[in-house]
Amino acid sequence: MFSRNIARFSQRASQQARSAPVRQTVQRRFASSEAEAQPSWIVDNEFNRERAAVKHHAASTSDLWRKLSIFAVVPCLIGGGLNAYNLWSEHWEHWEHMPPLEERTEYPYQNIRVKNFPWGDGDKTIFWNSSVNYHNKDKTT
Repeated sequence: MFSRNIARFSQRASQQARSAPVRQTVQRRFASSEAEAQPSWIVDNEFNRERAAVKHHAASTSDLWRKLSIFAVVPCLIGGGLNAYNLWSEHWEHWEHMPPLEERTEYPYQNIRVKNFPWGDGDKTIFWNSSVNYHNKDKTT
Protein backbone atom coordinates (compact mmCIF):
# COMPACT_ATOMS: atom_id res chain seq x y z
CA MET A 1 0.00 0.00 0.00
CA PHE A 2 2.84 2.37 0.81
CA SER A 3 4.47 1.67 -2.55
CA ARG A 4 1.19 2.44 -4.35
CA ASN A 5 1.00 5.87 -2.67
CA ILE A 6 4.60 6.59 -3.64
CA ALA A 7 3.85 5.60 -7.24
CA ARG A 8 0.85 7.88 -7.34
CA PHE A 9 2.78 10.76 -5.79
CA SER A 10 5.69 10.38 -8.19
CA GLN A 11 3.36 10.22 -11.18
CA ARG A 12 1.49 13.32 -10.05
CA ALA A 13 4.72 15.19 -9.35
CA SER A 14 6.12 14.39 -12.78
CA GLN A 15 2.91 15.62 -14.47
CA GLN A 16 3.02 18.85 -12.52
CA ALA A 17 6.68 19.36 -13.31
CA ARG A 18 6.05 18.92 -17.03
CA SER A 19 3.01 21.22 -17.16
CA ALA A 20 4.44 24.07 -15.07
CA PRO A 21 6.44 25.77 -17.89
CA VAL A 22 3.47 25.56 -20.25
CA ARG A 23 1.17 27.02 -17.63
CA GLN A 24 3.60 29.85 -16.86
CA THR A 25 3.98 30.72 -20.55
CA VAL A 26 0.22 30.92 -21.05
CA GLN A 27 -0.25 32.99 -17.93
CA ARG A 28 2.49 35.35 -18.99
CA ARG A 29 0.97 35.79 -22.43
CA PHE A 30 -2.47 36.72 -21.10
CA ALA A 31 -1.13 38.91 -18.31
CA SER A 32 1.19 40.99 -20.48
CA SER A 33 1.08 44.73 -20.02
CA GLU A 34 1.57 45.62 -23.67
CA ALA A 35 -1.72 46.64 -25.25
CA GLU A 36 -0.84 46.30 -28.93
CA ALA A 37 2.07 43.90 -28.97
CA GLN A 38 2.63 42.98 -32.61
CA PRO A 39 5.25 40.68 -34.02
CA SER A 40 8.20 42.34 -35.71
CA TRP A 41 7.32 40.89 -39.13
CA ILE A 42 4.02 42.81 -39.40
CA VAL A 43 4.41 45.66 -41.86
CA ASP A 44 2.41 48.87 -41.57
CA ASN A 45 0.96 49.18 -45.06
CA GLU A 46 -2.39 50.00 -46.65
CA PHE A 47 -3.56 46.38 -46.78
CA ASN A 48 -2.97 45.79 -43.06
CA ARG A 49 -4.57 49.12 -42.13
CA GLU A 50 -7.63 48.22 -44.22
CA ARG A 51 -7.86 44.80 -42.54
CA ALA A 52 -7.66 46.47 -39.12
CA ALA A 53 -10.43 48.90 -40.13
CA VAL A 54 -12.62 46.02 -41.35
CA LYS A 55 -11.99 44.15 -38.10
CA HIS A 56 -12.96 47.22 -36.06
CA HIS A 57 -16.09 47.74 -38.18
CA ALA A 58 -17.09 44.08 -37.77
CA ALA A 59 -16.67 44.32 -34.00
CA SER A 60 -18.81 47.45 -33.74
CA THR A 61 -21.47 46.06 -36.09
CA SER A 62 -21.71 42.78 -34.22
CA ASP A 63 -22.03 44.74 -30.98
CA LEU A 64 -24.89 46.76 -32.52
CA TRP A 65 -26.74 43.60 -33.58
CA ARG A 66 -26.19 42.01 -30.18
CA LYS A 67 -27.73 45.05 -28.49
CA LEU A 68 -30.62 45.10 -30.98
CA SER A 69 -31.27 41.41 -30.34
CA ILE A 70 -31.39 41.90 -26.60
CA PHE A 71 -33.16 45.25 -26.31
CA ALA A 72 -35.49 45.18 -29.33
CA VAL A 73 -36.23 41.60 -30.34
CA VAL A 74 -36.82 40.16 -26.86
CA PRO A 75 -39.43 42.82 -25.89
CA CYS A 76 -41.16 42.38 -29.28
CA LEU A 77 -41.34 38.61 -28.73
CA ILE A 78 -42.81 39.14 -25.27
CA GLY A 79 -45.36 41.62 -26.62
CA GLY A 80 -46.29 39.29 -29.47
CA GLY A 81 -46.70 36.40 -27.02
CA LEU A 82 -49.02 38.47 -24.81
CA ASN A 83 -51.05 39.50 -27.85
CA ALA A 84 -51.36 35.89 -29.01
CA TYR A 85 -52.44 34.78 -25.53
CA ASN A 86 -55.12 37.50 -25.38
CA LEU A 87 -56.45 36.55 -28.82
CA TRP A 88 -56.48 32.87 -27.84
CA SER A 89 -58.46 33.65 -24.67
CA GLU A 90 -60.98 35.78 -26.60
CA HIS A 91 -61.38 32.99 -29.16
CA TRP A 92 -62.29 30.39 -26.55
CA GLU A 93 -64.61 32.82 -24.74
CA HIS A 94 -66.46 33.14 -28.04
CA TRP A 95 -66.71 29.34 -28.36
CA GLU A 96 -68.28 29.10 -24.88
CA HIS A 97 -71.32 31.07 -26.13
CA MET A 98 -71.93 28.79 -29.13
CA PRO A 99 -74.33 25.84 -28.98
CA PRO A 100 -72.90 22.35 -28.40
CA LEU A 101 -71.30 20.59 -31.37
CA GLU A 102 -74.16 18.10 -31.70
CA GLU A 103 -76.76 20.88 -32.11
CA ARG A 104 -74.96 22.86 -34.81
CA THR A 105 -76.10 22.77 -38.40
CA GLU A 106 -74.02 20.49 -40.57
CA TYR A 107 -73.91 21.74 -44.14
CA PRO A 108 -73.43 19.41 -47.12
CA TYR A 109 -70.06 20.94 -48.04
CA GLN A 110 -68.60 20.13 -44.61
CA ASN A 111 -66.77 16.88 -43.89
CA ILE A 112 -67.00 15.51 -47.45
CA ARG A 113 -65.70 11.93 -47.48
CA VAL A 114 -65.04 10.27 -50.86
CA LYS A 115 -63.26 7.33 -49.27
CA ASN A 116 -62.25 6.40 -45.75
CA PHE A 117 -58.95 7.55 -44.27
CA PRO A 118 -56.44 4.72 -43.69
CA TRP A 119 -56.25 5.38 -39.92
CA GLY A 120 -58.68 5.08 -37.01
CA ASP A 121 -62.31 4.56 -37.93
CA GLY A 122 -61.69 6.13 -41.35
CA ASP A 123 -63.93 9.14 -40.68
CA LYS A 124 -61.56 11.47 -38.82
CA THR A 125 -58.82 13.51 -40.48
CA ILE A 126 -55.28 13.41 -39.15
CA PHE A 127 -55.84 16.80 -37.45
CA TRP A 128 -59.17 15.81 -35.84
CA ASN A 129 -59.93 17.50 -32.54
CA SER A 130 -63.01 16.10 -30.80
CA SER A 131 -63.60 19.29 -28.80
CA VAL A 132 -63.81 21.39 -32.00
CA ASN A 133 -64.77 19.02 -34.84
CA TYR A 134 -68.00 17.06 -35.09
CA HIS A 135 -69.23 14.80 -37.87
CA ASN A 136 -72.28 12.59 -37.80
CA LYS A 137 -72.57 10.36 -40.87
CA ASP A 138 -76.29 9.85 -40.31
CA LYS A 139 -77.18 13.52 -39.77
CA THR A 140 -78.73 15.38 -42.71
CA THR A 141 -79.27 19.12 -43.13
